[in-house]
Amino acid sequence: MRVVCLSGGVGGAKLARGLHDVLAPGELTVIGNVGDDLEVLGLHVSPDLDSILYALTSLNDEERGWGRGDETWRTLESAKAWGGEGWFLLGDLDLGLHLVRTQALRDGETLSAVTARLTERAGLATRLVPATDDPLRTQVVTPDGPFSFQEWFVARQHRDEVDQVLYEGAYAARPAAGVLDAIRRAELLVFAPSNPYVSIGPILAVDAIRATIAAQGVRCVAVSPLIGGRAVKGPLDRMLTRMSGGTTPAHVADCYKGLIDALVIDRADAPGEAPVPLVVTDTLMVDRDVARRLAETVLEATR
Repeated sequence: MRVVCLSGGVGGAKLARGLHDVLAPGELTVIGNVGDDLEVLGLHVSPDLDSILYALTSLNDEERGWGRGDETWRTLESAKAWGGEGWFLLGDLDLGLHLVRTQALRDGETLSAVTARLTERAGLATRLVPATDDPLRTQVVTPDGPFSFQEWFVARQHRDEVDQVLYEGAYAARPAAGVLDAIRRAELLVFAPSNPYVSIGPILAVDAIRATIAAQGVRCVAVSPLIGGRAVKGPLDRMLTRMSGGTTPAHVADCYKGLIDALVIDRADAPGEAPVPLVVTDTLMVDRDVARRLAETVLEATR
């Protein structure tokens, strides 16, 4: 079964790995969010693409949920000692990837091309592609003003309430090479359990991607990122409450109105009501086996 998964990092990366494990080689394409990409100490960092790549290659830090396992931080500490910025954590092993990507981009390679080269280098049959090669950055509007996503999420530890989410550059952003073809060829579309506003939203903000998904006659299944109405990590429950009025399955489904045919929810959120059929299972991916079982449930939701 040819599957396309739209994903952010952390929870989305875990489901992407689960799908990677249960599907035949070459059947999965993951479209990654680039709205929170940023430059740190002169290096181009793609946090969500990196989290997905590290998860697919089992290089990720399972406990922390992001970055490399067995990471050290000596280079960052040295940079901070010399007056460099240190609010965004880059580990020593992680830096290798950012150096390679940044050099490739400066040499004129597109983000999708260098990402394809990295996945091939890792020996992955699964395709990982950014939503767009064009500049697209997420901004959150708070009572204290607008902030770039990473400034709000990391530097300010997402303490500000969010009134609006903007996708700068989305109006001109074109899908990266291969994105629309993968969607058109897919037998199932999956929205991973990532934040609908700041992880899946930037992908769908690319007009051609949203339009192509909406026009497809193929089944589209979303996995709720909430458990018992609460976010596993991050501020999604606060964002949903403030911007949509609640954290029920219906509120999650409304984020994808007109796009999804079913919503997978955790047992803690059942029974519930939503404008689409609900599939109830265990969604907290505490280990790789649970991620596989969740992936199998998502695939079975097509039947």
